[in-house]
Amino acid sequence: MTDLAKLPVTVITGFLGSGKTTLVRHLMQNPGGKRLAVVVNEFGDVGVDGDILKSCAIPDCPAENIMELANGCICCTVADDFIPTIEALMALEPRPDHILIETSGLALPKPLLKAFDWPDIRSKITVDGVIALADAEAVAAGRFAPNVAAVDAQRMADDSIDHETPLSEVFEDQISCADIILLTKPDLAGPEGVAKAKEIIAAEAPRPLPVVEVAEGAVDPRVILGLEAAAEDDMDARPSHHDGHHDHEHDDFESIVVDLPELDDPAQLVTAIERLANELNILRVKGYASVKGKPMRLLVQAVGARVRHQYDRPWTPGEARDSRVVVIAEHDDIKVAEIRAILGAAPVAAE
Repeated sequence: MTDLAKLPVTVITGFLGSGKTTLVRHLMQNPGGKRLAVVVNEFGDVGVDGDILKSCAIPDCPAENIMELANGCICCTVADDFIPTIEALMALEPRPDHILIETSGLALPKPLLKAFDWPDIRSKITVDGVIALADAEAVAAGRFAPNVAAVDAQRMADDSIDHETPLSEVFEDQISCADIILLTKPDLAGPEGVAKAKEIIAAEAPRPLPVVEVAEGAVDPRVILGLEAAAEDDMDARPSHHDGHHDHEHDDFESIVVDLPELDDPAQLVTAIERLANELNILRVKGYASVKGKPMRLLVQAVGARVRHQYDRPWTPGEARDSRVVVIAEHDDIKVAEIRAILGAAPVAAE
C-alpha cells in the first residue's frame, strides 16, 4: 500500500451479544494475509472485549494494534478519542493494511460513518464496508419490538406515530446501514428460526442485502473484507431513524459496574444472571469472576438469560483476583439495589 492510498476500515456493528468479538477474534487469527488493527468501542467501564482480543493477538495483529475506547460512543467523542486513535494506528510501523472497528452493541452506525468525513482523516481512510451481525434466534423471536409486523403496519399507516421501542430502532439502524448481514448462531435458531430471521431482516432493509449464516465467527475474510463500499460517500442509501438530528442520545440505555465476592461455583453467577434477565429485563451482562480454588479467571458473557462462561486465562502473579461485571439495560430497568442483591454484591452504603 502506498502512502497515497486510503486505508480501508471495516465497521462491525450488531446488537448486544450478536457475536462481534467472536468474529473479530476469528479475523485476527485468519486475516487472509492482511496486517490488521482493531478498535474496540465499549459501553461500560470494564474492558472485556478489548482484553479478550489482546489475549489472542498474533503477529498479523499484535497487541499494540488493538486499541480500546471505553465508556463512550466513538461518534460522540470524535475529536477527543476517535481521530487520535485512528492516527495512532496509521502511524504504526509497519502500517496496518486494514482496520476493524467493533462498535458497542448500543451504537448507531450512521453517526460513526459521518465521523469519517472529518477533514483530518477523510483523505486518509475509507469505509470499506459496514458489517451488521444479527443473532438469528433473537431476531426470529422478534425481541426488538413487541410485535414487529404490527409496528411496521402502524408506522406505514401513520408516520406521526412511533410505536417502536429503542431496541428496535437500534436494530433497524444497524441493518439499514449495512453492506452485508452476518446471521449468527444459526444452530440455536434452527432452520425455521433462520428463515424467519431472514424474513424480518429483508423487511427492515432499505435495499436487498446479502445475508450469510455464520457460526462461532467463522467466515472467510474475503467475504467481508475488501468490499470497497466507500460507505462514507453513500450515506443517502443508508437511512436512519435519527436522520436530521445533529446528534443522538444514549439515554435510553444505562450500564452499571458491580464488584462481586469470590464465587464458590460458577453456577451461582449463571443463576443470578438468569434472574436478572427474567425478573428485571436486563439485556446484557459481561465481565470476570474469581472462583475459589481455581487458578484461572472465569469470563462471563450473557445475552438476556443465555449465559456463556469459560476459564479464559490464569490469574497472573500479583494480580488482584477481582470479580466485576458490567450490567446493561434500558434506562428504566436499571434498579441498582435489586441488581446488586440478585448478584450477591454488598449493598451500597447510604450517602
